[in-house]
Amino acid sequence: MKDEGLGTSRSSDQGTLAGNPGKGQDTGSRDQGTSTPVPIDGYRGTDFSGDDTPPPLDRAPLAYENIAFLNSAEGRLIRIVAEYVEPLARFRKEQIQDTVVFFGSARFRGREEADHALELLDNTGSTRPAPSDEQPASIPQIVEGKATNLQRKRAVAAVEMARYYEDARRLAQLLTHWAKSMPSRRHRFVVTSGGGPGIMEAANRGAHEAGGKTIGLNIRLPFEQSPNPYITPSLNFEFHYFFMRKLWFAYLAKALVVFPGGFGTLDEMFEILTLTQTQKLAKKITVVVYGSDYWKKVFNLSALVDTGAISPKDLELFQYADTPEQAFAILRQGLTENYLAPESQAGKQREPAPVAAEPDLMAGVTIEDFLGPEMAKTRK
Repeated sequence: MKDEGLGTSRSSDQGTLAGNPGKGQDTGSRDQGTSTPVPIDGYRGTDFSGDDTPPPLDRAPLAYENIAFLNSAEGRLIRIVAEYVEPLARFRKEQIQDTVVFFGSARFRGREEADHALELLDNTGSTRPAPSDEQPASIPQIVEGKATNLQRKRAVAAVEMARYYEDARRLAQLLTHWAKSMPSRRHRFVVTSGGGPGIMEAANRGAHEAGGKTIGLNIRLPFEQSPNPYITPSLNFEFHYFFMRKLWFAYLAKALVVFPGGFGTLDEMFEILTLTQTQKLAKKITVVVYGSDYWKKVFNLSALVDTGAISPKDLELFQYADTPEQAFAILRQGLTENYLAPESQAGKQREPAPVAAEPDLMAGVTIEDFLGPEMAKTRK
């Protein structure tokens, strides 16, 4: 019987589907008279009866929950944006309007009343002490002649650095007490540091002791480091990118206090001075350089004026101070003249809002209150 669809007989032309039967190919639909079909071209396929079915797949992670992706080179842009948006959200939640930033060495510990210990840390941000041959010499070592020349020099320097620790602590207390006395829904002139030990710890410690909020902008480094314990927990930040950390130092700052320090302190100080000098910030920042003896040994700015590298008026971008009281007086005057007095005058001149016909769900709340914190604008 003919199969009209294929034009041939199933019984007489068993190999037609596989090719030319005249070549001796074993391509029939029967296997030596059995009823088991032989697959075309010898392919037996997969038995999908259930034994070889692949196991169910777990759900793929959402892109923003994919840790491998977020930590990859392709995820860098997301990480950068996160280090802007996440701090912004927290500053708004904590009602932080503006800050006063303290810079200074992270390498020296304070002189504690208990044992008057002087200790040099291994590196900026590290909690690990420096090697013993780099530590400041103790009095017994000096008396017994066991101290090296470097250790003797550092013994003298450590006493000075311990004094700066206590001065930073005292200045932060004075500033925080003053800021807390201001009638404001938001927190003004909040003491901010890099979040580590040394001068940074002293600044956070003084603000904490005065009962105020205090911010720590820490940085993740390749060696052991941790935030100091005096930072307000909800305002404890850790950054991967130095440039995003620097943005937040400058973004909210209305004043800057620069205590003795090293490369990091110099970098941060001159970056703010450069932004001010070039008028990239649409605000005035009061800059106090603390410890004139130390800084005048570190750099000679008069030489920059003499050679024409900077203008004589650029030296007016900052003021020196040598006591906490002197530094506080400079800060209070600058912050009052640049911000508090203009804000008070603007408030007096503001026309009273018209009476709403219906209850206002945001009565008494300005757009600045809603958006806060107050951000520094860059010039176009």
